[in-house]
Amino acid sequence: MRAPARRPFLVISGNRRAYLVLNALAYGLTLVGFLIGLAFPDLTRARESAMVEDGTAALVTQLVDTPPLFALMILAVNVLRLSLLTIVLPSVVVPFAGLVAFGFWAVQTGITLVPLTADGWVALIPHSLTLVIELQAYILLLLGVYLHGVFWVRPAAAGVVRHRQGYLQGLRRIGVLAPPALALLVIGAVWEAYSLRYLVHPLGQWLA
Repeated sequence: MRAPARRPFLVISGNRRAYLVLNALAYGLTLVGFLIGLAFPDLTRARESAMVEDGTAALVTQLVDTPPLFALMILAVNVLRLSLLTIVLPSVVVPFAGLVAFGFWAVQTGITLVPLTADGWVALIPHSLTLVIELQAYILLLLGVYLHGVFWVRPAAAGVVRHRQGYLQGLRRIGVLAPPALALLVIGAVWEAYSLRYLVHPLGQWLA
């Protein structure tokens, strides 16, 4: 019997090509968005204004000095809005829908990440690690929904006959990859909250 801790690695190793392609797409689309933001700074300003209008900027300002609460907020957003509502739920309704939704989010995120001030460029240094960690979590979920879509559309790929059986096999793959994705999101949320609180200002003074 395979140990539960090994199952995610077995899924990744058994679908290495898809995993590498998803990595290239996730980081590549985010980079494309970043380059778009550099070329058209008004798009970044528009994204910043939208976050001010919807209250996101104010909430971040209130919580940034309290890292535990800030980390909980980050984790809640990343798990509920991005992992569930953007990647997983659309894909269990329409095959591969989460891949498209995530691609749109990745480009938007790249645009949003472009710093508009000197302090913003300093904050980008620790935030780059946050991005790497969180994108890895999303890539695991993307691999899960990709396999779910493949098994749903082509049940034979999962070694079954009926589409319903393929659908269930796909859900199992998502379930196997969800725990390590959640662990990475926890690590990313804690790092983001504490790095913004304790690293950005010292880095800014050191680089000044």
